[in-house]
Amino acid sequence: MDELLKARAVIDEVDAQMAELFCRRMDAVQSVAAYKKEKGLPVLDASREEAVVAKNLALLPKAEYSELYEDFVRHNMALSRAFQRRMLAMDTVAYQGVEGAFSHIALRKLFPHATARAYPTWSQVVQAVEKGEAVCGVLPFENSHAGDVSEVLDLCFAHETVCVQQVYDLPVSQNLLGIAGAKLSDVKQVVSHPQALQQSAKFLRTLGLSTKPMANTAAAAKYVAETKDPSLAAIASKETAELYGLSVLAEDVNTSENNTTRFIVIGKEMAAAGSRFSLLFTVDHVAGSLARVVQAIGEMGFNMECIKSRPMPHVSWEYYFYVELVGDVSSQSSHALLEKLKGLCRTARVLGVYGRT
Repeated sequence: MDELLKARAVIDEVDAQMAELFCRRMDAVQSVAAYKKEKGLPVLDASREEAVVAKNLALLPKAEYSELYEDFVRHNMALSRAFQRRMLAMDTVAYQGVEGAFSHIALRKLFPHATARAYPTWSQVVQAVEKGEAVCGVLPFENSHAGDVSEVLDLCFAHETVCVQQVYDLPVSQNLLGIAGAKLSDVKQVVSHPQALQQSAKFLRTLGLSTKPMANTAAAAKYVAETKDPSLAAIASKETAELYGLSVLAEDVNTSENNTTRFIVIGKEMAAAGSRFSLLFTVDHVAGSLARVVQAIGEMGFNMECIKSRPMPHVSWEYYFYVELVGDVSSQSSHALLEKLKGLCRTARVLGVYGRT
């Protein structure tokens, strides 16, 4: 017990020192925020943050703590960004849906100290960022089982004033929720977002349940809670069940055990550097045009993690393409690739620069 008390005394002493140092650090953050406001600089400087992480890890005396210390440093910088945004009145983050929706859950994971503002549609989230009502927006982009959220990809193509600042993978557990006292055998119809219904299609077919699409999972849960109908259930998260006073009738009803939804954070300021970048481009509708772009990407040493195509608005049977590449867009090789693509593509632009969260 004496050893335990001694260890706790050391922790208490260090905590007291850290509290004082934390205040000193945040005082300096205030000065940084004031300077950025004066010079019109963005809050996020990805290249500076990566340099800070590397510098701090180099100072660590014990290598066995490096992974934990990196988390500690990154968390401090996230708090710094949140505080700067609050000081600059830039802490509003937009999402589609209502409280408890997976977009809201992702927002809270990414921006725990931000002011969350809900909008009815994905398009309105993008418009809020464009108008400056929100400093950024959180949008679902892709699900590991159900695939793309095509409308969001189309919005990224149509709105050139916004870019992707961050990508976040959220493990998603879909659950069947009903009113208190309801049983699984009572359920006749299930409501949820079309993606959630698709992710849980095997479970729904097994029970022979009818489905009805709704704007999002949390709205579906709220609807079930308000109707108080035991024959009606929603597919949503456990957090949503707690929020609306529903019971979990069946857990993990999604078909894939590793069900993950990728969210993107959109904003008006693009990061200067990151471990990945994405491109949107169009090519002439002739044989070999797309192949030449893909070949150039490979020949110049870039790993293409994904490629997607979508119909071009108002142009029948022509498409635009989205690719995600591993690499730093600020590097010389990336600049060379972008120059080459100018000669191969009808249009090409960088959609986002980011790491993976």
